[in-house]
Amino acid sequence: MPLNLLRYPRLGPSLWSFDHLPSGATTENISLTAEDRGESLGVLYRRGAERTVVCIMHPRSDMSRHYAVPALLEAGYAVFGQTGRWVNNDIGLIHEMLLTDVAAGLHELRSRGFERIVLFGNSAGGALYSFYQSQAATKPPGRLTDTAAGDPYDLNAFELPVADGLVQLAAHLGQGMLMLGCIDPSVVREDDPLSIDPELDMFHPRNGFREPPESSAYSTEFVARYRAAQRGRIARIDAIARHYISMQRHFRQEMDDEHFEGLALEQREFVWRRALAGRFMEVNRTEANPAYCDLSIHRSERDYGSFLTPRPDAFNYSEAGLGKYQSPRAWLSTWSGLTSRAATLACIPKVSCPTLVVAYANDNLVFIPDSDAIHAASGASDKQLHLVDGDHLGLPPRCKPGTNGREAAMKIVARWLRERFPAA
Repeated sequence: MPLNLLRYPRLGPSLWSFDHLPSGATTENISLTAEDRGESLGVLYRRGAERTVVCIMHPRSDMSRHYAVPALLEAGYAVFGQTGRWVNNDIGLIHEMLLTDVAAGLHELRSRGFERIVLFGNSAGGALYSFYQSQAATKPPGRLTDTAAGDPYDLNAFELPVADGLVQLAAHLGQGMLMLGCIDPSVVREDDPLSIDPELDMFHPRNGFREPPESSAYSTEFVARYRAAQRGRIARIDAIARHYISMQRHFRQEMDDEHFEGLALEQREFVWRRALAGRFMEVNRTEANPAYCDLSIHRSERDYGSFLTPRPDAFNYSEAGLGKYQSPRAWLSTWSGLTSRAATLACIPKVSCPTLVVAYANDNLVFIPDSDAIHAASGASDKQLHLVDGDHLGLPPRCKPGTNGREAAMKIVARWLRERFPAA
């Protein structure tokens, strides 16, 4: 009998979506062009006379039909669901460039007369918006001037409007930090997805693994050694990415040399092919966080397994998974837990606007200590932390059926908004 590897058989945008809108709601599709000429799209939901608009965005997923939209409209707030330039494809996603997409959305909303703008970051959207708000709040020339790969990209050259509030719903610490926790450090060779160091194999019984659904039991010593090895593997992949980028830059510099045009055609072809050719990286086995199998780690009432699968021991070896295929630049900017700047705990201390953190108690992607850390690190004097039942999507987990996390979370968000921002 084949293993049931997916937790949600129809994993896709519909899991974040709503069934219907409140009466009188209108939708408007808006095309946006950022200052760097990048293009993105948004959907503006209104019922009329809204003074505050709530923005919802994710670095790579389409959340323009997020389940929060109907409740926010009912509460008297307009909603702008935006998709960035890399929607449904993070192979080339550069977070630094994505900030200008966010800015384009805020510019458009300011031009439409909204008095207040609140950023609503769900899952990876929390890190994206924390990164954006921290850079927007930094006055030029103090902003970043390059990408994580070292390519010139001066955020001081762009207008980055500051938002008035920030919501973090089931927000993790950033895609890089997520990868740092779930990458399999037992991989010996990056070009061999089956290579393994048995001393670091979290799915081996002698290291504490138990066949699911029984919870595994890893020793403190094993987990500490495992976490250190995860950092080591991320560093090795970073080095590979930097090597690819360095080689490409070398040949691009040769093309810029004043003697280049004087070379024979064969020599010029050799150089420009290497200057233009992009390299891609395959990152194997990214579903291996010990907390997925040992429920005593970050203890909570959550289902066994990860957000993607109830069987990480098998899914870890599949062709699917987080951050599996990447350009070197996207890896460094988005998925590397050592170099990505879209790291919530590094950004949110610079965010002083009112901040709300809502965590799902049964989440097996974002653990309760992560939400606690976001709340504690926030630079806002006005900040709140709330915990409600639900898995990462706000749906009832198997271990606690009958809960309605989405409804409870949205009641908290609506109340928090009404206490701070004008409604219709």
